[in-house]
Amino acid sequence: MNMPQVLILVTILVLAADAFPSDRSAGPGRDKRASWDDMNILAHGLLQLGQGLKEHVDKTRVQMRDVDAKLKAFNGSLAQLERARRERDGAMEARTKELEEEEREEVEEVKTQSEDIHTRMDRLEEKVDEVLGESTGEHNNSDHTGAPSIQALVAAQNRRIDQLVEKIKQQQDKLEKQSRHLQTLQLKVAHKRVKSHRRRDSDTALRAESGEPSRDDAPGLARDCHDLFLRGHRAGGVYKIQPLGSVPFDALCQMTSEGGWTVIQKRLDGSQSFNQLWESYRSGFGNLDGEFWLGLENIRSIAAQGQYVLQVELSDWLGQREARYGLHLEGEEKKFALRLEADSPSGAREHVMGTEGSGVPFSTADRDNDLSEVNCAARLSGGWWFSRCGESNPNGLFPRRPSVRRSSRREMFWSSTKGRRDSMKITLLKIAPATIKHEQ
Repeated sequence: MNMPQVLILVTILVLAADAFPSDRSAGPGRDKRASWDDMNILAHGLLQLGQGLKEHVDKTRVQMRDVDAKLKAFNGSLAQLERARRERDGAMEARTKELEEEEREEVEEVKTQSEDIHTRMDRLEEKVDEVLGESTGEHNNSDHTGAPSIQALVAAQNRRIDQLVEKIKQQQDKLEKQSRHLQTLQLKVAHKRVKSHRRRDSDTALRAESGEPSRDDAPGLARDCHDLFLRGHRAGGVYKIQPLGSVPFDALCQMTSEGGWTVIQKRLDGSQSFNQLWESYRSGFGNLDGEFWLGLENIRSIAAQGQYVLQVELSDWLGQREARYGLHLEGEEKKFALRLEADSPSGAREHVMGTEGSGVPFSTADRDNDLSEVNCAARLSGGWWFSRCGESNPNGLFPRRPSVRRSSRREMFWSSTKGRRDSMKITLLKIAPATIKHEQ
């Protein structure tokens, strides 16, 4: 209530008091004075109330201005931090490109030096042949006086070659240091990008829970099938994805109520041979519309973006088995070693793969990296993370005929919790970010 309203109210009360009839028996003069006293008291109280309200409003306005100034300062700080982050990321990317360019130039220099060595060697051989020809044709009966000069020339060329080889070694050491430094910078950039994408995924999930429409704020291809799910895709099928630091490639996506799963292995009819060597398992093979292996490099590029889980779904002629594991996959320098942690929500899911904490390298018939004394891949067929030859091999030979008997050692099988080696007819391996288990 402002001051004009208070004054109007007081005027109304005064006019109303004049209109009140007075009690004649009590005396008109005294009653009129009593009424005016009451009105003065009431008016004074109202004036005090109006003054208090005005002071409160003024104080609230001052506080609101203070809060508004603090909010503006906070927004300015946030904008400065965002600009600093972008500048830092830009500088890091520029430094990475510079290192890559330096590495390419040094490689070209080494190639040029190598070609120079070969050219000098060819010239030396021509000169030796020429000298030897002259020595045998024209000085057949001489004492071979040209031999010492040839030996000196050969010795000088050998010293030159040794110097060039030493220089090449130094260049290689320098390239290795530059490469390690470059990898460190790339990991830092990838780590920052993963954090940024996680914040974006969290915001997208919150918008989805609140009923807001999903928006694709990130330009370019999705990082995996779950990223496609967060962008609003709900239909399964083949999509082109591009994990951080990787080239784009096609992947089979399975969309569920939990989210998007990237399928890394699928077998259902025996149309594709899985008895492949290291290079095929590294790059991938098969048909995404049928049976296939996504490729260790592609699987690694996806799993390297953060914490991922592996879902294993196996079917035999008696039913289906499944299990879920926390997944960590190393790169080729560590033979794509796999480390699993059981992550089943209930005891109903069976233990279908090994979970050695130290990590088991991948093995094929031409790369014996298993933990057994024999080459499990050559004995059992196909490539897999073999710790021992009798645990599991979803990439073995496809069964020739339906059977509920124990599997042949060379056919695709898994070992149940009862110790029986069971034959399989369908296998499906898929991965997704570990956060998917919280979105059910």
